[in-house]
Amino acid sequence: MRYTEKISNKLNELLELTYDAEKGYKLAAAKVDSPTVRNFLNDRVKQRYTFGHELKAEIQEFGQLPDKGGSVKGDLHRIWMNLTETLSSNGTEKMLKEVERGEKASLEAYNEILNDSDMVLPPSTEQILIRQRDAIQAALNTSIMYEELVS
Repeated sequence: MRYTEKISNKLNELLELTYDAEKGYKLAAAKVDSPTVRNFLNDRVKQRYTFGHELKAEIQEFGQLPDKGGSVKGDLHRIWMNLTETLSSNGTEKMLKEVERGEKASLEAYNEILNDSDMVLPPSTEQILIRQRDAIQAALNTSIMYEELVS
């Protein structure tokens, strides 16, 4: 496998997670009662949309094609979100817990790529990934704060 292909494959994995996160945030925003939490979630939808475009551009810079959709795992997670919200007395808290779970998985994927000593990323790609990872961490911290407020 060529070096550029290896990087673009890793970026496509992040892109898939980004699609999943965007869809998950949309679902969560539709399920919560709190306008403040809903605004936070809708802002994350827009953020992930932007992340997706940035990742697609980087993948294309490597001469590869970006993936077009999310993952089966993400689809299953959203089904679980629907089910837990239906069965829960506090849907907002449950949605935030599921958002938290997805964000932790995203952080893990970003850190795996950024810390892979076998793959030296071009500085522009590394900067994008660090900025996106840091934004995901900030969103995770905020969702945890909201979760504590609504519980």
